[in-house]
Amino acid sequence: MREIVHLQIGQCGNQIGSKVTEIRLIDTCGGKYVPRALLVDLEPGTMDSVRGSRIGQLFRPDNFIHGNSGAGNNWAKGHYTEGAELVEQVVDRVRNEAESCDCLQGFQFVHSLGGGTGSGMGTLIINKIREEYPDRIMNSFSIMPSPKVSDTVVEPYNATLSIHQLIENTDETYCIDNEALYDICFRTLKLTTPTYGDLNHLVSLTMSGVTTSLRFPGQLNADLRKLAVNMVPFPRLHFFMPGFAPLTARGSQQYRALTVPELTQQMFDARNMMTACDPRRGRYLTVAGIFRGRMSTKEVDEQMLAIQQKNSNYFVDWIPHNVKVAVCDIPPRGLKMASTFIGNNTAIQEIFRRVGEQFAMMFRRKAFLHWYTGEGMDEMEFTEAENNLNDLVSEYQQYQDATAHQEWEAEEELAEVEGPSSTVTRTRVEITEKVTETTEMAE
Repeated sequence: MREIVHLQIGQCGNQIGSKVTEIRLIDTCGGKYVPRALLVDLEPGTMDSVRGSRIGQLFRPDNFIHGNSGAGNNWAKGHYTEGAELVEQVVDRVRNEAESCDCLQGFQFVHSLGGGTGSGMGTLIINKIREEYPDRIMNSFSIMPSPKVSDTVVEPYNATLSIHQLIENTDETYCIDNEALYDICFRTLKLTTPTYGDLNHLVSLTMSGVTTSLRFPGQLNADLRKLAVNMVPFPRLHFFMPGFAPLTARGSQQYRALTVPELTQQMFDARNMMTACDPRRGRYLTVAGIFRGRMSTKEVDEQMLAIQQKNSNYFVDWIPHNVKVAVCDIPPRGLKMASTFIGNNTAIQEIFRRVGEQFAMMFRRKAFLHWYTGEGMDEMEFTEAENNLNDLVSEYQQYQDATAHQEWEAEEELAEVEGPSSTVTRTRVEITEKVTETTEMAE
């Protein structure tokens, strides 16, 4: 059995993380279960409510780590001042949990990017753990700011500063946002007044899907490292759109036959994505499907291939077999079969672009900046984070426009210049650079 250490940081992270623990408890049939989880916050409120909940007794008392002052939606407080005071204590507890593992696969974080603790302290903890465990997989479930649902005025600052850190320090980041979750609740689940509990439940379904192969035996496993290798074609482009199937309104469940074709169809449906951007506006670099339940792997492979062939325009043609499949025998409690979708799609740049535009509008006027500089931050850090975010958007756009034809032409041109022997040793990087030049010239 491979293990992961789970950390939930800030109010949002703790509420979602507790829901995940609940689902895992149900999955393990209510047996003896002690989560390998750390609960971190800069104020005691959320911790107290988790302690008082029905799963509060499951967590080790030492693994509740909290400050008393809060981060006040300020990334700098979480990253540099209040958070920095607590971080050694957190790393110490992480070390304890890691040492009790037989085969530690990596770390899983749950946090939001809009507030102060999850974003500021969350990225600080990621950096510290990365330093200490450079060879382990770093996996984050990050709640992104939504276009229409904004909880904080300084969200664009906090999110941009956090994304700047996540680009460099995580191996896989699952981007989730409240607006997409609300849409799923309204449109698909037919809930008229969805609560945060409903939204958190959706996120936790996806999270338990991703870690399925670590927890249960399967016909075809996909652990966190296999997912990272298959899903990340270029190190910076590791931001994924997750989805889950089946999602059906409570009243109409009995009218829906759960089959592999049905699951596959629903997985790729744009309305099932938990990120508020339309995959049809971009192209899939890579995709992973994690299927749970008794099913034929042959049928799964056939269905995945059929979808790819039918929608070939939405997949880049220069990565030939860009779909990874995993099949686990044990379905989630209450379902015959289910599937979790993970897509690395260039359309995710929409989120970063939107955050970047909002950031630029405020930063140009230096609005709210004194709260950050007052905690010892430099304006230069804001400029660096903004540039990094804009570069990320450009990279996604570049690979969205690149086609196999362009790469082939670039290779031909290089062959003419350098002679035939050098084409064999040419790296993809050189070809890609040539493609970029061609694209820029065309623009």
